[in-house]
Order: sequence, then C-alpha cells, then structure tokens
Amino acid sequence: MEPPCTFTKELLKSLRNMNKKVKMKLVGLNSNAFVLLGVFQKNARRQGWTEEEIDSVIDDATSGDYNHLLSVLMDNTES
Repeated sequence: MEPPCTFTKELLKSLRNMNKKVKMKLVGLNSNAFVLLGVFQKNARRQGWTEEEIDSVIDDATSGDYNHLLSVLMDNTES
C-alpha cells in the first residue's frame, strides 16, 4: 500500500493556475491585512475562483510577514 500523497506549500503554490489572477486594484485600499485579504476573497469568489484556490492564496499570504502578504496578493491580482 502506498502512503497517501502529501503536498507541500511550494507544490500547492506551483499547482495554482499561474495565469489566473483576480481583477482588482490593491492601490487605494486600506492597508490593513485583514481588509486586503477580505477584498481579495470577495473579488475572487465573484470571479469564479474555487474555495481551494482562494484558501491556497490566503494560506500562502498569511504564512509570512506583512511584506510577504503584499507580495502574494500582488502576484495573484491584476488591475
């Protein structure tokens, strides 16, 4: 019997659809991390992202400091 397949955060990040981005502007938003994540989540849902895709981005964004959060959100959004 083979062991269950486990995914690392890096593998999940690489599996994320690289061309898929949420259309939204980060500039001009309240810079509070919770506000940024909430606006991302709301827009992603409206644009048909799955909960797994959204959770993957949020998990990655919250795995580091504030600068990491901004970097992850910028990588996953476009104006």
